[in-house]
Amino acid sequence: INNGIELKEYEEEISTCTFKDSDLEDNSFKIVYAGAIRPVNNVGNILDAAKLLSDESDIKILIYGDGNERESLEKRVQEEKITNVIFKGFVEKKYIPYILSKSSINLLNYSSENYNWSRGNSSNKLFEYLASGRVVISTVKTGYSIIQKYQCGVEMNRQTPQGLADAIMFIKKLDPEKYQKYCKNAKKGAADFDYGILSDKLLNVIRFVEEKNAK
Repeated sequence: INNGIELKEYEEEISTCTFKDSDLEDNSFKIVYAGAIRPVNNVGNILDAAKLLSDESDIKILIYGDGNERESLEKRVQEEKITNVIFKGFVEKKYIPYILSKSSINLLNYSSENYNWSRGNSSNKLFEYLASGRVVISTVKTGYSIIQKYQCGVEMNRQTPQGLADAIMFIKKLDPEKYQKYCKNAKKGAADFDYGILSDKLLNVIRFVEEKNAK
């Protein structure tokens, strides 16, 4: 039984815990990363990909979170004049649903070298991304892939700046109907991992074991 999400609470937070940020409200094509800014999250790769997308004037990459690499990466943005990346800093968790719901793409940015992804991904962030109803890009390919199962985004075979830039452009160039299909699929996936659904599954497993042991 996988991890999941309290979907009703999440959707209520989208409506009630709004977050004032002009970068979320404009008409740009927004890629959002929300999470720790540490070596294991390889956020520097996002900056490298952003440089490859510099000719796409309507693309904006918003990075929400904090960590021990934030200062050095912000310095890179300034020194290398990476104009399409904005570091937003730490935000309270209650605002994350609203932020994710305003994106065009939500980015799961992981290191492929530090973990064994063959057993899949059951992180809280994955299910928050699905519940936002936006397309997901994962920089790692996992076993038992929820993203592939629900056809709600892209998993990259190689974690390179060019690979990430290509994945972003693939989503950006989708026709609106196909893009909305990805978004709807993300919501469908989240519904299947609502904690109420998962609790019923757990109870069924417990009952099955009890009945088997009683024989």
